[in-house]
Amino acid sequence: MMTFEQFMQHYKKEVEACMKKAVIATDSDQKLEQSMVYSLEAGGKRIRPLLVLATLIAYGRDPKLGYETAAAMEMIHTYSLIHDDLPAMDNDDYRRGKLTNHKVYGDATAILAGDALLTKAFEIISSDSNLSATTKIELVQLFAKNAGVAGMVGGQQADILGENKTLTLEELESIHQRKTGALLKASVLSGAIIAGATQAERETLVNFSRHIGIAFQICDDILDVVGDADKMGKKTGADLELQKSTYPALLSLEGAKQALVEHTEAAKQALRTLDIDATYLIGLTDLIAVRDF
Repeated sequence: MMTFEQFMQHYKKEVEACMKKAVIATDSDQKLEQSMVYSLEAGGKRIRPLLVLATLIAYGRDPKLGYETAAAMEMIHTYSLIHDDLPAMDNDDYRRGKLTNHKVYGDATAILAGDALLTKAFEIISSDSNLSATTKIELVQLFAKNAGVAGMVGGQQADILGENKTLTLEELESIHQRKTGALLKASVLSGAIIAGATQAERETLVNFSRHIGIAFQICDDILDVVGDADKMGKKTGADLELQKSTYPALLSLEGAKQALVEHTEAAKQALRTLDIDATYLIGLTDLIAVRDF
């Protein structure tokens, strides 16, 4: 069995190759294609596609069955980052230590590159010859719901509306269960769908996903306060500038760190109730929660 580090390295390469092949194979304008590839190759831990594959492996299924789905998920995530960085949204100049897409290709091309990645993701899923028609329909519905108004996009809108307001902890969690957590949940569930997990197992995995989604956001909020901008590849202190409610603001920095520990342990406990080999899922949970601060 691969170590967690070997798992990360091997399957990141597989997903990245799958994404690049899908984009290069398009008949798009060359500048648009370059813009898409620029953001896909900007780096990142690839947590979402790795969650897809780790779930498949946990159920003893061939991870190759999920390559296209994993690539599609990362393309949706990448589109969201391109749009988040735009002047009308977070107005960021850097992402992962590189100039943001619109700083290189202009606002219009960046918007279109994001649009193209989103739609390409659904083309990839619906064209996957490894999956049955029923499975593909279920995945398309899962991705559309969790990337849309009921998920990531709706969470982003709620986050914008929450600026300059003091939110309750429950309101904050609701926003981030959609903005951050929805794609993490869809990643895990897509692996479970392909693997043929039972409904009861899927419900447990939703619980797992809820905790890692909150843990992910708590960690991001802490890093925005104490993180090293050079290591993170983007500016810190943005939440304070926008007067956003955050976990450190509501719970204190130490309280946020304690909540991070609690949600991480709750996520692992959910996995322990399942009869699966959750080695890589636990490794990804730690990767989400254990960062430099």
